[in-house]
Amino acid sequence: MSQSHDEIFRTLADPTRRAIFERLCRDGDQTVGALTAQAGISQPAVSKHLAILKRAGLVRDRHQGRQTHYSAELGALSPLIDWTSQMTGFWQSRFNQLEDLLKRMDQ
Repeated sequence: MSQSHDEIFRTLADPTRRAIFERLCRDGDQTVGALTAQAGISQPAVSKHLAILKRAGLVRDRHQGRQTHYSAELGALSPLIDWTSQMTGFWQSRFNQLEDLLKRMDQ
C-alpha cells in the first residue's frame, strides 16, 4: 500500500475528521464557523482537524474576505477506491476457490 493510502486511512480513522469530511461531502462548501457549530468541539480543534484533512489532500480551502471556506476533494479518495476494488477482486477470487473446494469435498 502506498504512502498516500496510509495517510488517507490514518486521516479518516479519526471519527471527528471523518465526520467533518462526510459533512463537506454531503453539504458542500462550509466555513470553519459552520463546521464548528455542528462538530461539538471547539473552533481551534475543528481548525486542527481541517489542517490534517488538507495535508492529506482530502479538503481544500478558499479564502473569501475574513472567512475561509472548506470543501471536500472527492478525487482524493480515488486511491482508496482503487485499493478496495483490488481487494474485492482478491477476496471474490478466494471465495470462488473455497466454493469450488467445498463442492469437490461434497462429491
